[in-house]
Amino acid sequence: MTRLTTLLGLELPLIQAGMGAVAGPALCAAVSRAGAGGTLALYREPPARAARLVREAAASTDRPFGVNVVPEVTGPAACLDQLRAVLPELPRGAFVTSFGLPDTDAARAVHGAGYPLVVQVGSVAEAGTALGRGAAVLVLQGTEAGGHLLGRMPADLLLAAVRARYPQAVLAVAGGIATGGDLADAVARGADGAMAGTLFVPAGESTAHPEFKRRVVGAVADDTLITSLFEIGWPHRPHRVLRNPLTTAEERAPATFIATTRVDGREHPVPRYSAAAPGDGTTGRIEEMAMYCGRSCTGVTARDPAAVTVARIRREYESARRPGTSSPGPTNSARTSGSREPSQIQER
Repeated sequence: MTRLTTLLGLELPLIQAGMGAVAGPALCAAVSRAGAGGTLALYREPPARAARLVREAAASTDRPFGVNVVPEVTGPAACLDQLRAVLPELPRGAFVTSFGLPDTDAARAVHGAGYPLVVQVGSVAEAGTALGRGAAVLVLQGTEAGGHLLGRMPADLLLAAVRARYPQAVLAVAGGIATGGDLADAVARGADGAMAGTLFVPAGESTAHPEFKRRVVGAVADDTLITSLFEIGWPHRPHRVLRNPLTTAEERAPATFIATTRVDGREHPVPRYSAAAPGDGTTGRIEEMAMYCGRSCTGVTARDPAAVTVARIRREYESARRPGTSSPGPTNSARTSGSREPSQIQER
């Protein structure tokens, strides 16, 4: 048990990231049933659909799970509308995660409903602001992580800095978690747990496109890079993705429509350089879309059901934490290999 498991009612100090196009009700519920913190991505979902997705997840698990909002993408007003729609639907024991800082109104809504607020940040300054807004848990995102990046520090340095500044805070790290040894190492370094995203992209219950899953399983850390290419719909935020024809092109191609995503029977065009990741309802030039992936992909080698993945992490974690047992070294994990990578951003 750690303070994270106690606070959120988990059996394993691991939260699944709320990834758009990946983390639907099935993945959220499967991770929850396995004893970790399943999380449902709300991303840009309209309030009515967001509430329906929460009801679907709640009907599939009786264990704690969370919902994830992204205030800087939706905007404060739409984020608050999402929360007002889903908070009445959440069961007791649920939690709310925010990618980046929620505004004070959003934070008050979560607190008023009685749910723990988990805020993902990328700097010491943001950590202080999040705590000031009532965050019960801070998720410290390092530059090893896949997806949009909130800061420029590797996870281990950010953890050390925030732990020194806020010794009583409940802290999880994000970036580089692919094995139970990685999780045990994070706890040994002062974290109360971790958040993992790349680990769950290939899961059987994930709604990621099959090609997205295949590429994550086949990738190693150096197949990823930090870029600012995929900015349509989410500008001004660098992101770690798998290399693809656009990241290696000498010149920028036209931002014409290259794919279509079907949601609730409606088709939505996807332009080249969109921030949208390919889901299982996407067709078109999938190879040119943003496939968010962390350096931990070296340790992600199978497309197992989420329960199998969580069970493996639990076994490895318990083994690594057993007295007299050391955690696996860098050869068993991609976390260490990425912890000192320069924070260079490819501009195209």
